[in-house]
Amino acid sequence: MAGFRTIAALLVIAVASVSPASASVAAAAHSDEVKTERVIPTYRLGVADKIRVITFGEPSLTGEFFIGGSGKVSLPLVGDVQAAGLTTREFQTAVETALREGYLKDPHVSVEVLTYRPFYILGEVQKPGEYPFTNGLTVMNAVATANGFTYRANKKRVFIKRAESADEVEYPITSTTPVAPGDTIRIKERFF
Repeated sequence: MAGFRTIAALLVIAVASVSPASASVAAAAHSDEVKTERVIPTYRLGVADKIRVITFGEPSLTGEFFIGGSGKVSLPLVGDVQAAGLTTREFQTAVETALREGYLKDPHVSVEVLTYRPFYILGEVQKPGEYPFTNGLTVMNAVATANGFTYRANKKRVFIKRAESADEVEYPITSTTPVAPGDTIRIKERFF
């Protein structure tokens, strides 16, 4: 019993000697390992998105366009305009600015995304691969699109890599875990 008290006293001393700053850093480092909720930032255009550009009062400057591998859209009159990495509002402003520079006096442009870039799912699903993105897509919808889990799948955790990131982040699988265009979803094997 005396040995137990000695170990307990040493443990209390060791815990007390850890500074609050290092304890909070350790807690923060641990909390980054598994996120509890996924928040998707404002959508940014990317390569392979199909967009519709409407220039009001100018039908010849209106049309549907793909964002090319360079991240640009080739528009009538103004040529290539950077689109990848911009929100639809930012791209709309860039097109209006390009048209205002010697082509139209007061252009009004509207931009909408027609087809988003696909998402990818791999690992323990029946049919891994590339699938078209739809608004409101969740991890559970993505798994259903890939014909469901395999019998070996870990149905509690998912790893998601954003298109513009090199890191995978682990999330719990819930009915509301969102998927963004260009995401790579990986379902791991469970451990028995």
